[in-house]
Amino acid sequence: MRAMAMTAPGKRLELLDLPRPRPGPREVLVEVSACGVCRTDLHILDGELPAPRLPLVPGHEIVGRIVERGAEVRELAIGERVGVPWLGWTCGACKPCREQRENLCDFARFTGHEIDGGYADFAVADARYCFRIPDGFGDAEAAPLLCAGLIGYRTLRLAGAAERVGIYGFGAAAHIVAQVIAHEGRRLYAFTRPGDRAGQEFARGLGAVWAGGSDELPPEPLDAALIFAPVGALIPAALAATAKGGSVVCGGIHMSDIPAFPYRLLWEERVLRSVANLTRADGDALLALAAKIPIRTHVERFALADANDAIERLRRGEIEGAAVLVP
Repeated sequence: MRAMAMTAPGKRLELLDLPRPRPGPREVLVEVSACGVCRTDLHILDGELPAPRLPLVPGHEIVGRIVERGAEVRELAIGERVGVPWLGWTCGACKPCREQRENLCDFARFTGHEIDGGYADFAVADARYCFRIPDGFGDAEAAPLLCAGLIGYRTLRLAGAAERVGIYGFGAAAHIVAQVIAHEGRRLYAFTRPGDRAGQEFARGLGAVWAGGSDELPPEPLDAALIFAPVGALIPAALAATAKGGSVVCGGIHMSDIPAFPYRLLWEERVLRSVANLTRADGDALLALAAKIPIRTHVERFALADANDAIERLRRGEIEGAAVLVP
């Protein structure tokens, strides 16, 4: 099979011919129809999340059809369309797993990191961590739901019943969770890179009642702020924009260092917390809700061989919505 693979940190991906993988007893082989390009992929490629081995095939927003299954797989059939997310395997036995917190599994393996991902013609996945994709979504349109959507959804749920919700970093996750916020009747405030007028207009088109730069304060205090940009300096800014008793939820897997800030920004019972991965319950809930709303993802398609172009355009903030590779 063809695969765009990481061969060294900081280097461009290389198009390689690799053996087609074979599924184990509890795994399925998926012929990839689409794979989203996520900011986490940038952190892996840049060495901020060290690759456990090389070459490594990135990609953890996979949509495709099952073409082979292991001997013990009963719940999925050949030909079914499934999505494969970032959380690719858990032990089921450690304390977090026993407490229904599989997203914090001590021995978790992640798609496109410990497990080769979807920047390829085929990918192997644990059958337990495959989601059926609802009808009504094209393959490319469904791909961003598998990480940007899931992490955005979990980030919003950890913000509780906040009515006035701010989003810092209006990219793939934000453009999906914005539609959930609108569906639930909350008020959305969007924060983009300073001077990004196009991004602010995009946010208004998705229902934002206000859109401005991340260096601005909103017209009224927020009940919660969701941070998707990997910029530690946004945490003090978000706390400053948040009302008493409000929360700031960081949705990314990696963030630059947080600068020192005065205690008064955290005082008055504000809460600062992070999001780690996803659970299968998150996946089931988000996909059902996505079909109900229905969520419409904005995607820009790239050929598999053009993965480096997609990555660099994502890095420069030039993608409106989400980038998706279509083998």
